[in-house]
Amino acid sequence: MAQRIVLNGISYHGAGAVKEIVGEISGRGFKKAFLCSDPDLLKYGVTSKVTALLEKNDMPYEIYSEIKPNPTIENVQSGVAAYKASGADYIIAVGGGSSMDTAKAIGIIVANPEFADVRSLEGVAPTKKPSIPILAVPTTAGTAAEVTINYVITDEEKNRKMVCVDVHDIPVVAFIDPEMMSTMPKSLTAATGMDALTHAIEGFTTKAAWEMTDMFHLKAIEIIAKSLRSAVRNEPEGREGMALGQYIAGMGFSNVGLGIVHSMAHPLGALYDTPHGVANAIILPTVMAYNAEATGDKYKYIAAAMGVKNTENMTVEEYRKAAIDAVRQLSEDVGIPKDLKEIVKPEDIPFLAQSAYDDACRPGNPKETSVEELAELYRSLM
Repeated sequence: MAQRIVLNGISYHGAGAVKEIVGEISGRGFKKAFLCSDPDLLKYGVTSKVTALLEKNDMPYEIYSEIKPNPTIENVQSGVAAYKASGADYIIAVGGGSSMDTAKAIGIIVANPEFADVRSLEGVAPTKKPSIPILAVPTTAGTAAEVTINYVITDEEKNRKMVCVDVHDIPVVAFIDPEMMSTMPKSLTAATGMDALTHAIEGFTTKAAWEMTDMFHLKAIEIIAKSLRSAVRNEPEGREGMALGQYIAGMGFSNVGLGIVHSMAHPLGALYDTPHGVANAIILPTVMAYNAEATGDKYKYIAAAMGVKNTENMTVEEYRKAAIDAVRQLSEDVGIPKDLKEIVKPEDIPFLAQSAYDDACRPGNPKETSVEELAELYRSLM
């Protein structure tokens, strides 16, 4: 069977990478930008690091900031209308997953207006035309939306997140600049970092994993394990490591999918507006234990990448426990809550379990599951 890899055509990495945006815009002959960025990034001056470059080089732009942390159908539809009225011919997404996911949905719908309802984009949508060109500037080290073919939009009417997968939505250029991430508070750094680790671990163990994506995921786990604590302390080397590690994880999981950690996290974001990285981090060790018997010897390599010594001399049970313990310890060290007690209402568990089972990430899980088993996993985290 042929394996497919989809990546950005061009990406820039390292401190100061965002400055390369000027050359890319002029070299591509773009005329006016539709700049998607969330209100907090505008408020705290993060977006201005990009707009200052545009202004200095007389490059017109219009800002769209009607973006929620878990972007909604309404955010997307109002963005499509704003894009059409703006006279723009390309999009710049500045922000975390919310800004980039909104930008992707807008870009896809403008190019493929038959999907204007947004709901029809869920799953693998049969779009025919590439998105309006997107230049992506991530400000968090977690989602890797700048290099993935995925985006997630919340359906508020149905209290659920829609996972959309489309090769036509990938940004044409990504600028992964750790200096753009330096203003992230500790809690957001921790949450987005654990999201990146979840991407790497789920991508490594998913049913579709293969040699090339294994290479990406193991390196991402290694970099994240070494860098996240330092990034939470806002040290430059930690920021640089996380910027790279989360991107490498995205190169992998975008092409092979995820599993039930994400399936279980998505309903928490839709129902309670729980930060995605926090939900993933809480759920990850429990699901790793649940999946262990279906992962062969992969936890040995996860443990080693997490920094565990002497894994070659461990039994299967020992290295599986070591991998799970290392993930749990990292989560604890960066201040992630240990359980869902303060998040989940017991009466909502049947709805959450059904939503998780219906989620697009669930089929990729290495172990087959059921609504009943998903409900029990939620209960075990209470």
